[in-house]
Amino acid sequence: MKKTWIIGTRGSKLALVQTGMVQRMLQGLYPEAAFTVKTIKTTGDSVWNTPLYLIGEKGLFIKEIEEALVRGDVDLAVHSIKDLPSELASGLALSAVLEREDPRDTFISTRHDRLLDTPQGARIGTSSMRRKAQLLALRPDFEVVSLRGNVDTRVRKLDEEHLDAIILAYAGVKRMGLKDRVREVLPFELMIPPCGQGAVGIETRALDSAVDLVRPLNHDATEFEVALERRFQAGVGGGCSVPLGVNAALTGDRVTMRAVFGTETGRIIFRDQAEGPREAAEGLVDGLLAGLKRARA
Repeated sequence: MKKTWIIGTRGSKLALVQTGMVQRMLQGLYPEAAFTVKTIKTTGDSVWNTPLYLIGEKGLFIKEIEEALVRGDVDLAVHSIKDLPSELASGLALSAVLEREDPRDTFISTRHDRLLDTPQGARIGTSSMRRKAQLLALRPDFEVVSLRGNVDTRVRKLDEEHLDAIILAYAGVKRMGLKDRVREVLPFELMIPPCGQGAVGIETRALDSAVDLVRPLNHDATEFEVALERRFQAGVGGGCSVPLGVNAALTGDRVTMRAVFGTETGRIIFRDQAEGPREAAEGLVDGLLAGLKRARA
């Protein structure tokens, strides 16, 4: 009889697409085993009429999945890493990180080609405090409209709510087959993404055979980048309730760190970047954290 491994995931279309990627990779590596998917409804999937930052709880899209993992109901879990809080539940580990898709945000519109070409008072849809802070810093005239829902739902609301544009993660748009809707991929100069955007992680129990099972799927450079971003996020605290952007990019043996911290009214308290050799990466994080601490004082 084949050994069966149960993969836990959210039930959103994007989550199922990403979990399907992992399922196929594992099946290719271990044809003698079986891999089944179990969908789990999370708090974040249950509350659609409230901005996430107002719910005031960490791990909105993973808490129930982690509980299932701890109980042994599932053997591993697939997450968008940007949904993971800085600290995982006790006894769990981020055991593999897949190669990252482009981490940047995108501008999607049926009326305009570029974010900066939108008219005075343009209505831009997003539920992200981080995006709202950077949008209003760029253009205080924007009307930022709260927009919750899955990727396809938000794209549909672009027309239904008469919005000039919406801002979505490139990775999710591409994985959902909606790349043709993208008018502009926003450069870091306009919009720094959140910790982990574009990366998919596999969580397991820390002392479990699933660790070795999924480890061959790990992409070392992405794991390195994500670890730096998560270290920075942990140093700031606050998760999705904080207008924080951070990105680490490893090119060869050089690392570039970018960070932004603002307010939902569009005041940018801190924005900086640092570059250095890979072996000095933690020092780059510490330097940016020190700069942010001074700016917030």
